[in-house]
Amino acid sequence: MKYASMKEGRQAGGLRLVLSQGVPGPWGEAAKAIFKVKGLDYLAVAQEGGGENAELREWTGQSSAPVAVWQDEPPRTDSLDILFLAERLAPAPRLIPEDVEQRARMFGITREIIGRRGLGWMRRIMIFAPIMGSGQAPESIRRMAERYAYRDDVAQAAPGEVARILEFLGRTLERQQEAGSRYLVGDTLSAADLYWAAFSNIISPMPPEKCPIPEWLRASYAAIGPVVEAALNPLLLAHRDFVWAEHIGLPMDFLPTP
Repeated sequence: MKYASMKEGRQAGGLRLVLSQGVPGPWGEAAKAIFKVKGLDYLAVAQEGGGENAELREWTGQSSAPVAVWQDEPPRTDSLDILFLAERLAPAPRLIPEDVEQRARMFGITREIIGRRGLGWMRRIMIFAPIMGSGQAPESIRRMAERYAYRDDVAQAAPGEVARILEFLGRTLERQQEAGSRYLVGDTLSAADLYWAAFSNIISPMPPEKCPIPEWLRASYAAIGPVVEAALNPLLLAHRDFVWAEHIGLPMDFLPTP
């Protein structure tokens, strides 16, 4: 993927998406997947994961990725705001169900995946735990851990919470498949499927030919422990593979190119 500098991104028009350069950050990969399904072209702008990102803070008022910016409108720093922007810019195909009950179900599932103390949040806490516990965490890790309100008691609870969410997702998918659907909500692709596909890699990374992450990061993502491993229904990984292959496209594209 070709990344523009922060200065280039700020000066450009159209749709821009600030992403953590060189890594498949789950929130960023979800935003990319939404734009891909919608057929929305964007300029990728490089953010440094765990860095100070002073230029990004000056531009958007915060230093994390992803951030979506459309023309001269205010930056969208919240994942659901990015989804709503995509729905507005490209109404079809819908990723938010029109039916109110299905919509409520989709947003409930989505919150468990992407929200505060949800699957991604608590899995990140798990990843931080060993190095934070060592007392030798570099500044970049400490900075990221602070963003997730890291505490030792939360780290101890994180595997159990990740497992509970995975068990819920597995049961949901089982019921859907029993009803004849391949998707988490209703009979068509929704944002919930894309969020699960993006976030699944911090639970069980796809193989290198599909997800070419550095080996140190692959080892970190794959170290889920016995509690989480026992909760991971194989149907969830099969669903992840289906969504990537049929709707998003492989291999994943996040490594910087000249």
